[in-house]
Amino acid sequence: MYAGLDDLIARAGEAEIRQIADRDRDGTPDPEVITAAIADAAETIDGYLRGRYLTPLSDPPPAMVRGWAVSIARHRLHRNGPPEHVIADYRDALKQLGDASAGRLVLAGVDGVAAPVADAAGGVHAASDAPVFSRPGAMDGWL
Repeated sequence: MYAGLDDLIARAGEAEIRQIADRDRDGTPDPEVITAAIADAAETIDGYLRGRYLTPLSDPPPAMVRGWAVSIARHRLHRNGPPEHVIADYRDALKQLGDASAGRLVLAGVDGVAAPVADAAGGVHAASDAPVFSRPGAMDGWL
C-alpha cells in the first residue's frame, strides 16, 4: 500500500478522518474502512502505471505516489459526497496519473517496464486480413 492512516490524518486532519471513516460510530476511524480505501487507491494507481512501471511500486513509494494515494483514498472515504477541495485533489491525482502513464510525468527512482525488443533488422511486423473490397467476389454485382 502506498499510504497509511497517518498520511490521511496529515493531509485531512484527525477530525475529518474520524468523521468519514468511523462507520461504527465508536469515535475512532475503522481500520478495515481505511485499509479498503487505501487498497482501492493503490489498485487505481497500479492500473494507471502498470504499462510504464513495474507494479506494485517498491516500499516506500515516492512522495508523489503517496500523495496520489491519499487524494484517492480520501475521496473514496467521503461516501456522502466529498467537498469541492477533495474532488479537486482527486481529479489532480488522476490527471497526474494519466500524465505518468503517458510518459509526460516521470517517477524518478522507479523501475520501468522494459520496452519491446525489435528484431535484428529493426523492422516491425504487422498482420491483418486482406482488404475487404479487394477480396474475390466482394464487389460482384456492383460494377
